[in-house]
Amino acid sequence: MRRTGTVLNTLIMAFGLTAMPLTGASAQEKVILYSAHNDAIISAMVPRFEAETGIKAEVVKAGSGDIINRVLAEKDNPRADVIWSIGGEQLEAQADLLEAYKPSDAEMIDPVFNVGTNWLPYTAIVNVFIVNKDKLAAAEYPRTWKDLGRADLKGRISSARADKSGSSYMQLATVLTIYGDTGWDVYKPMLENFVLSGSSSAVPRFVNDGEAVVGITLEDNAYKYVAGGGPVEIVYPEDGTVAAPDGIALVKGGPNPDNGKKFIDWALSKSTQEFLVQEMGRRPIRTDVAASGDLPPISSFKVVPYDFSWSAGNKDAFRKKWQDLLMNQ
Repeated sequence: MRRTGTVLNTLIMAFGLTAMPLTGASAQEKVILYSAHNDAIISAMVPRFEAETGIKAEVVKAGSGDIINRVLAEKDNPRADVIWSIGGEQLEAQADLLEAYKPSDAEMIDPVFNVGTNWLPYTAIVNVFIVNKDKLAAAEYPRTWKDLGRADLKGRISSARADKSGSSYMQLATVLTIYGDTGWDVYKPMLENFVLSGSSSAVPRFVNDGEAVVGITLEDNAYKYVAGGGPVEIVYPEDGTVAAPDGIALVKGGPNPDNGKKFIDWALSKSTQEFLVQEMGRRPIRTDVAASGDLPPISSFKVVPYDFSWSAGNKDAFRKKWQDLLMNQ
């Protein structure tokens, strides 16, 4: 199969830009994917999928919130087949847009991750801090979520927007989960210290490049810079973090449902999950695939339970409060 122009043809980078058919695509099976994955993972995985299945993948990349808004806007004429790798609470909140599907290897998914309505776990994600070792001494590292509100970190913490990014919203909900009634009191000084980014995948890059000294991000995004020899280190919050699945889902009424199912089967297959572990630093959701030996076992840090139904049910109210806090700084 010719690979010329694969990235240019399959990555449609701006939300609001309609996926255009590839040359010759009318004579070839295809699947349309809406994804919040970072560019590196998409660029690595799409050619593998196409080579292994013969199905052409067209990808629209956007933040989790924008993806859900787009699917909502298209609900009377769906244009996507699969939502690929966005926050589970975003999918849970709009489960009526999704078509329930039992993948071919359903029995190999760890039951602890089967928490969604009409959506499936894709990988296990962990929220972490990434710190620049050249900018902070170990004694200065933030070790808890509360530490992110320290006065000395004002303007030095990179974070995505909780009203745009699924992972950043999960970070907010994590603080509220840990601290309950005082959660907003903990989060407010954190927000005052943030330099906000439109992309969660950009957060660790800013820290790696020294533009920020601390970032809040996903473990795999941080691990990429650690493995690449950057001056960074991962910190697992001592007051707790979330280890929960991000999601993959079949869009109800999508134009290529059979190919959408084939993509989900492929994404959850043993070989693809092993690739995500070995090459992308993600944690698997299958019981027959081990996490990378470079990552600490989940048992070695404090994990708090994450209630997707609660998070999804409060999403609008929490994001509105987040925006109000931001406006009143």
